[in-house]
Amino acid sequence: MTETAVYAAGGVVWRLVEGKLRILLIHRTKYRDLTLPKGKVDPGETLAETAVREIREETGIRVALGVPVGVSRYRMPNGRTKIVHYWAAEATDAAVRTSSFVPNKEVAAIEWVSLKKARKHLSYPVDIEILDEFCRVVDEGALPTFPIVVLRHAKARAREEWEGSDTARPLTPRGRRQAQAIVGPLLAFGVRRVISSPAERCVRTATPIAQAIGQRVQFCESISQDAWDEGRADARSIIGQRVRSRKPVILASHGPVLPDILHELALATGTMSGSYLGSASALDPAAFSVVHVPVEHPGAGIVAIETHEPQV
Repeated sequence: MTETAVYAAGGVVWRLVEGKLRILLIHRTKYRDLTLPKGKVDPGETLAETAVREIREETGIRVALGVPVGVSRYRMPNGRTKIVHYWAAEATDAAVRTSSFVPNKEVAAIEWVSLKKARKHLSYPVDIEILDEFCRVVDEGALPTFPIVVLRHAKARAREEWEGSDTARPLTPRGRRQAQAIVGPLLAFGVRRVISSPAERCVRTATPIAQAIGQRVQFCESISQDAWDEGRADARSIIGQRVRSRKPVILASHGPVLPDILHELALATGTMSGSYLGSASALDPAAFSVVHVPVEHPGAGIVAIETHEPQV
């Protein structure tokens, strides 16, 4: 991020109404315009957290983020550049029923509209560009998606500084802070299960997010460092299970194992391999890549991969 730019995030919130796709637009009180829900990043917040928070504040609806659908850039009246990141975000029936929206000084009304009506009535060309990217995803039959999150463990004690077994090597104080800091960004993607290498550094990285969603960390020896070192790692079996389940999940593992996990994800979804897999697996401690897979047709290929770096 640059100091001169203003960063914001939001979403194209969508749902099916009697089999027809509708997206949510907001009527802003002050500007008397029709736009997509979005807002500025709060201090210490990630873009993903901002998108979820702003959507709820402006529409009253709790969402989990789906596939990214673009970034808009435009000049503000004060001369600064505003950069807004957007995600597709499904509004479930339960979320709509429990919406807390009431007209207020910022948002006068919310409206579910067709894609055609949205394109006609959105007030700003930059919003229409985001809508066009969302429509491309729709046309490809890629909605809805589910995330498989590949997480590298947080900062751990160096091997040369640790006298015990490598499996028992703990997180550093910074690593413990990182494990707490990634909870919010991971929650933004609606994860429901946490699977981890049994190594202490992975389990301690995964525990805070597991506690946040009310789940226990599930151990998986086949994605451990020991298994990889001994040539018995088996990312294929766990990836096959997770793709078949079509449920949001975190896989917490080690730097050397991550390329195998991403490779198997590509194979399991019929996705063409490429350099993007290397980028998605070359993670710093506590960084994670979100792999978005279409729910209805996982074999149609990965829709998008986004990588998030730790803030600590």
